[in-house]
Amino acid sequence: MPGRTPPPPPPREHQVTLWRLRRNPLRRRSDVLQGWIGLGLLLVALAATPVAMFLVGDAAYDHYTRTARHQAHTRHHTTAVLLEDARRHPEPGSAEAKKTRYPTKVRYTDPDGHTHTATTDVEPALPKGSTVHVWADTDGRITDPPLSPSQVRSHAMGSAIIAALGVHAVAAAAYGTTGRILHRRNLAAWDDAWAETAPRWTTSP
Repeated sequence: MPGRTPPPPPPREHQVTLWRLRRNPLRRRSDVLQGWIGLGLLLVALAATPVAMFLVGDAAYDHYTRTARHQAHTRHHTTAVLLEDARRHPEPGSAEAKKTRYPTKVRYTDPDGHTHTATTDVEPALPKGSTVHVWADTDGRITDPPLSPSQVRSHAMGSAIIAALGVHAVAAAAYGTTGRILHRRNLAAWDDAWAETAPRWTTSP
């Protein structure tokens, strides 16, 4: 009588967590444990998400509000004069040309009366001698304008969204780690069970 072929090890499948909680004759204790862990992590993530969004979003809003106030006190709006003609766009009047800016050398004066020369982005085809408005810091260097209220809100909302994604990423990582640990234990248990059962599946010659 030929020896029987042992059954293959249980396949590793990503099953729905709630399926693991149903009554099933093939359900293992580890399936139930993983199901409860997954359900618990899901509930924790759902509860923690709004809390994390509020805390991180509120902290970010305060941070960017203080940053905007500091920038408003340390940056000034001034008029600069082009020292050269700005480059021409290859397609004047096009939608792209309206959005394009070219670096051009300009001269401007800070609140202390000191004259500075720098390069800033201007509209295409502006002739030499034209004036543009620029923002400069306390050292007289051209910089970005202070953060606007809408930018502060946008940055705060972005931070809140990142916090929410972080909560779910941590929960998913915890669930995945748990699944890998339980899977290794299942394989070890299957090996032990097969070692005990193998003699009954084989016959002597």
